[in-house]
Amino acid sequence: MTAAPDTDTATASQPGAAPTGRRRSARPRTSQARTSQSRIAFGQLLDALRGMLGALGRRIHPAWRAVTGWMAPVLGVVSTFGWIVLGGAAVSFALLAVFGWAEFAFLGATLCAAFLIAVGFVFGRSTYDVAIELNPRRVVAGDRALGRMVVRNSGSRPVLPTRMELPVGAGVAEFMVPRLAAGEENEELFAVPTARRALILAGPALSVRGDQLGLLRRTTAWTEQVELFVHPKTTRLAATARGLVRDLEGQTTKVITDSDLAFHALRTYEPGDDIRNVHWRTSARTGQLMVRQYQETRRSQLLLVFDAERSHFADDDEFELGVSVLASVGCHVIREETELDAVWQQKTMRVETPTALLDDSCRIQPVDGMHQSLRDYVRRSTVRLAAPSLVVMIVGSQLDPAEIRAAASLYGSDTETIGVRVDVHGEPRLSRLGGMMLATVSTLGELPALLKRAAR
Repeated sequence: MTAAPDTDTATASQPGAAPTGRRRSARPRTSQARTSQSRIAFGQLLDALRGMLGALGRRIHPAWRAVTGWMAPVLGVVSTFGWIVLGGAAVSFALLAVFGWAEFAFLGATLCAAFLIAVGFVFGRSTYDVAIELNPRRVVAGDRALGRMVVRNSGSRPVLPTRMELPVGAGVAEFMVPRLAAGEENEELFAVPTARRALILAGPALSVRGDQLGLLRRTTAWTEQVELFVHPKTTRLAATARGLVRDLEGQTTKVITDSDLAFHALRTYEPGDDIRNVHWRTSARTGQLMVRQYQETRRSQLLLVFDAERSHFADDDEFELGVSVLASVGCHVIREETELDAVWQQKTMRVETPTALLDDSCRIQPVDGMHQSLRDYVRRSTVRLAAPSLVVMIVGSQLDPAEIRAAASLYGSDTETIGVRVDVHGEPRLSRLGGMMLATVSTLGELPALLKRAAR
């Protein structure tokens, strides 16, 4: 009676009992298979739901866009404070429904009544002709600039008093336009702050309708934006400044050619040389044909490079000094009718006239990490420009001199390089950095003297 269990145990441990062990492990494997199939089915179901929702969304999207486009003028009238009031009314009524407190009913009704009263203030129609004038349109930083806004009733009926808003730069000027009869006009004068170089946008002029609480706000634009250019301060440079003087014949290079203007030397005639280059007097004296050689010349081509990387300048005053140096050198070169290219990180500047260059200098703003290094920036920005005979790089005081030297190495020995380092807290000086001259400027008035010294 007791031997049977022992026999079964022994049999299970023998090799012949292996099939029995496999039959016992079949249940977990079947469970795993069922779990995998369930996951697959669940994934297919999710994919089907995503497809259905995507198809439904694609069908609803055009209708939703049409509805929101139609409702946008209405919803846009509600201010942020107005949405808060509506939300407060909805919460009050919800709390009333949950707790049954009469105080919330009174609060919700009051908020709704205030909103409904505000609706009456946004209705109405205005018939205005509005003009904005800036005089002058271009000023130097620190000079005075005045603006004028003229509002005229172009309709046949009187117009009620209206509040007008005029964005000017980062601020907003507000004017109360009185009641205007048909054909009557109202003039408002305003001053534009021009303490710093900037491109100031005035406008558009907006008429504002709304309630005193600011729940609703309806605006109508009457003008386009008007630009006011606040140019950087500049200084006059000496006509003998290095590389900036007008050169009618061009600057010589170290390249030797058989035909140019700058004579270099004589050499022995070789087959294929142009017979017109034979120097007959020397040939008669030496008894063999001698031909002229010339140094290749090219018209002066100046390249102005401004590094606007924010981390390279100590502060905003130093950055503005750098822009003034750029504008001073660029305007001088343009007046001398020398070929010029001027670049900064975001664009190539217009150099047709001094005014065009000064207008573009108003758009220069500090940038952050646009290029890996000064050399990378100069290489990428000037790759499509004409080969320069002189490069002037304007940089900040926080830039490592090694980066300036690396950027200057992009050009060969035929190109002269001058670096202008602005440092409002430093001392003016002129030094040599590798194969280039480096001028340190602390004020704009020091620039002419430093460039004149560099010409010696």
